[in-house]
Amino acid sequence: MCGILGSVNCHFNQSVLDLLKHRGPDDFGIEEVDVNGKKVRFGQRRLSIIDLSPAGHQPMFTECGNYMIILNGEIYNHLELREKLPKGINFKGHSDTETLLYYLKEYEINAIKDLNGIFAFALLDRTNNKLFLARDPFGVKPLYYFIGENNDLVFSSEIRPIKTLCNNLSFHKEALASVLRLRFNPASDTLYQQIKKIHPGHFLEIDLNNDKILLQHHSFYGEIPKTVNYPTNEVVNMYGQKLEEAVKRQLLSDVKVGMLLSGGIDSALVAAIAQKQYSDKLKAFTIGFEGNFSEDEIEDAAETADILGLEHKYRKISFTDFLDIIRKCTQIVEEPLATTSIIPMYFLSELASKEVKVVLTGQGADEILGGYTHYKLELLRNMIPGFLRNNLASITKFAGTRNENILRGVNAIGIDNEINRFLAVYEVFTEKEIIKLISCNDQLSYQKIEYLYKTLKCETKKYPVERMLSLDARLNLSDDLLNYTDKITMNFSLECRVPMLDLELVKFIESLPYHLKLSLLEGKLIHKRYAHKILPDKIINRKKKGFLSPTNKWFKDEADIIEEILLTKGTNFSKVFNQSFVAEIIKLHLQGFNKEKQIFLLLSIYFWMQDFTENRPSQVTDPGLDFSYYE
Repeated sequence: MCGILGSVNCHFNQSVLDLLKHRGPDDFGIEEVDVNGKKVRFGQRRLSIIDLSPAGHQPMFTECGNYMIILNGEIYNHLELREKLPKGINFKGHSDTETLLYYLKEYEINAIKDLNGIFAFALLDRTNNKLFLARDPFGVKPLYYFIGENNDLVFSSEIRPIKTLCNNLSFHKEALASVLRLRFNPASDTLYQQIKKIHPGHFLEIDLNNDKILLQHHSFYGEIPKTVNYPTNEVVNMYGQKLEEAVKRQLLSDVKVGMLLSGGIDSALVAAIAQKQYSDKLKAFTIGFEGNFSEDEIEDAAETADILGLEHKYRKISFTDFLDIIRKCTQIVEEPLATTSIIPMYFLSELASKEVKVVLTGQGADEILGGYTHYKLELLRNMIPGFLRNNLASITKFAGTRNENILRGVNAIGIDNEINRFLAVYEVFTEKEIIKLISCNDQLSYQKIEYLYKTLKCETKKYPVERMLSLDARLNLSDDLLNYTDKITMNFSLECRVPMLDLELVKFIESLPYHLKLSLLEGKLIHKRYAHKILPDKIINRKKKGFLSPTNKWFKDEADIIEEILLTKGTNFSKVFNQSFVAEIIKLHLQGFNKEKQIFLLLSIYFWMQDFTENRPSQVTDPGLDFSYYE
């Protein structure tokens, strides 16, 4: 697990590479080669996990010198891939990077589909003067890039080094509208016009043969499984076998591995399997909250740890911690989010990093196995007559409900266009609210979902809920939950692995008929049926809490502080946002309409605007973003 940085016709030194030092404190390397008169420069900061010897050093060349690679991540099936290579290769060590380098040299870039892992890499092919940038199928590892007007290219695991090297970046207000709609910024956009991020499951092919750098292809390499009717009496055991194999693969490490443990079934199931296969006592880590909050999972997690025989460590945080750290988290994540769990993730990562270098998590199960309410509502929709669907929203409002999830769900039920319906399920702010907030239409969100809808061949799936599951696994996960998890854990030099998104496991799950995954009343059906084989009922039957913060109450108790931050005149935020409407959102929250996601997102955007303009890191050389245009 590492941080990678590379460029074409743009020089960088160790001080710029060291902006990624938190991602790889153990080693670093920079190499430059000439390709058709262009200077191609690769840099890497290494977090040593597999092959701790100098043989794992990057950038790495083939013996012939014609191929160079930098890799961030882990290739879990690299030993199997190594067996497929021709005999006689003079391997220097046993790292997955070296396997990947020779595998792609031998079988070319399309062989990326054979990889099972979490990765972002750059491969230089000097025999064909091609540069490839690639990202894993679910976007666990980020990869950003910038192509300038001066025939230069910069790419990196994080935005920060690109900002340092690239001047005259401009604010992407249309992308901000998309953030407000979806709660995150979907690939390929960021809030900088000129900085893009690679889609999950895609690679870029960059042609260096001509005088001008050409972005030749932006290719999807993923495979979409077809539905298979497995024998009913065998399918649960097949699922369990796939899950156990996934966990075993992701325990691959030459350093200690731990577990991020909540009170729920997903992390408990991964932990139970991992402990059975791990040679030592697995350390587990949990974060809770000072005071009496239903979101606190320490008691449940402690019971799970006791049952499974884990060594359990935990910490409690308060609203004071929340305010102290929100700006720092915004800087770390680099993109505003509405997801309040980034705050406990910060403290959880800090806690775990003191003990281990690698952690497993239960993330991803809800998106691939139908664990969220909106999947059940999609099933319910098909049972409601058309004339009633269109009137549900009015009936619900007349009934006086203030539950945002219910209001959003019933509104979506009445929308016939599938992409618009999915948007209505996801949205934090409506289109009308976004116009009130920033006087800008959201024109990108529909395009982003439509692109993935077509790329994933969703039209070939029989049921709408199957299409929604496929999209969520490669959109919401990638640019929200996995994005902040990677950035925050790596801020503490901690590698976070997601066994539930193991490629072989997900291929199996996506080949299952949806009724094995969810029903009108329950999600993750096959997951829970297998859990009954190895976990006690008291863990399986606990009420789902999710990895949440008690921000609903915090934002009410400390509304004065929130108003002081968001309603101050003269800030970059005030130059873009209608503060009268922001004040109205805070007031609605105090009146009992839960607007915690909306308020958190606005706070995140506020700190993003302040941090990346007025108070930039000293290494940043660009003049910052000018928001005065929007006054």
